[in-house]
Amino acid sequence: MSEELYVLHKDVRVKVDAKKTNDWFYSDTVKEHFFSPRNFLRDKHEIDDFDGYGDVGSAACGDRMSMWIKIDKKNDKIIDCKWQTFGCGSAISSTSMLSVMIIENGGMKIDDALKIKPQDIVKRLEELPARKYHCSVLGDKALRAAINDYFRKTKQYNRIVEEGAKVIDTALKITDKDIEEAVLEGATTFEELQKKTKIGVKDKSCIPEAKQLLKFYMEKYFGKEDGKNG
Repeated sequence: MSEELYVLHKDVRVKVDAKKTNDWFYSDTVKEHFFSPRNFLRDKHEIDDFDGYGDVGSAACGDRMSMWIKIDKKNDKIIDCKWQTFGCGSAISSTSMLSVMIIENGGMKIDDALKIKPQDIVKRLEELPARKYHCSVLGDKALRAAINDYFRKTKQYNRIVEEGAKVIDTALKITDKDIEEAVLEGATTFEELQKKTKIGVKDKSCIPEAKQLLKFYMEKYFGKEDGKNG
């Protein structure tokens, strides 16, 4: 027997198809990490002898994330992680899970931590609504910023990975990061990307590169080239 689901719409109880609502439901794991976030820093006075600090903001949802990491320098591992955010539930759950991933089993090698992708976090959360993928990116970027901070402090300049923005549309000054944020906010086709950013409206010469970046970010975050490929 199929599961029945009802919602309130304008004070009327309406039956809906549960299978069609998976794109906005949260898994039990997501809810668990939201209500009981792991490694969350409630008081900055708890901070003691951390080796790297990262602080980032997301234009996509207005969240902000701070992260502190402790490094086992001999083994090049992250052995402790604390974080704070004023973000939404998805950002809290995603970062909570990320913090677990990098310090479980005695800690993660720094190089392995740098290879973590948002979809790795989402997989451990047992899925996240597509429109909330950008929240999993927030903790990932804070972690990278904290690792870079550690590299600078220890003069490992050759290991620093900077993520600079490149202007793609010279007429409207739209960057690759703007395209990335648009994809994370739900743009899966070039038409949707153009609607969100206006890229290529004036400078049509940038369209091929914009399409390549759309393909790149769709594959990076969702494992597919564009929204038409399912």
